[in-house]
Amino acid sequence: MNAAEMVTALKQKFGEAMLSTVEFRGEHTVNVTLASLKQILRYGRDELRFDYLVDVSSLDNLGEEPRFEMVYELYGYSHNQHLRVKAKVAQDASVPTVSDLWATADWHEREVYDMMGIDFEGHPDLRRILMWDGFPFFPLRKDFPLEGKSSDMPDVAFSGVAPMADGPFVTSPGARDSVNGEPRSRKPLN
Repeated sequence: MNAAEMVTALKQKFGEAMLSTVEFRGEHTVNVTLASLKQILRYGRDELRFDYLVDVSSLDNLGEEPRFEMVYELYGYSHNQHLRVKAKVAQDASVPTVSDLWATADWHEREVYDMMGIDFEGHPDLRRILMWDGFPFFPLRKDFPLEGKSSDMPDVAFSGVAPMADGPFVTSPGARDSVNGEPRSRKPLN
C-alpha cells in the first residue's frame, strides 16, 4: 500500500475526524481533529505500519484560532512510505502524548513544551529540555521578542548586544586580504 492509499484508508476509517488532506510533490499530509489525533496515530502505527516517528514539531499561528498546530512526521521501514499528520491546538489546550506509542516522542514533546509551551497530557516526564528550570518564557512563540527578554541572571542570559569586537571568531574588516583578516592571524606566533 502506498501513502495515497493509506490516506484513503484513514478517510474511510475516521471519516469526519479527517479535516483535509494535501498531496504536494509526492508527500501526503492529513489534517485531523485534536480529539482524534492519538487514535489516528495509533492506527498509523499498528495498522498502517508506521513504525518510526521521525519528528514532532509545532507551529505558532499567532493571530489565528486555534493558535498552535502540532506536526507529526511518520515513516514505515517495511513499506518506505512517509506521512505527515497535523492537528490544530488552542493556546490553553493540551495534546495527548504519543510517547507510549513511540519512544522517540519523549524528547520531541519535551522540546515542544520547552520552546512553545504546549502541554502533553500523560507524558511521563514533561520538563524543560533546553532552557533552565524556572525560565518563564517560551522562546519559539512569535510574540517572544528577537532580542530576548530581560533576565535577573545577566551572567547566564543577557539581553544586551553580544560583545563581538576583537573576539576570537571575528574577522578584521580592515585587513588587506582574507588571510590577514582571520582571527588567528592576530595572535603572535610562539
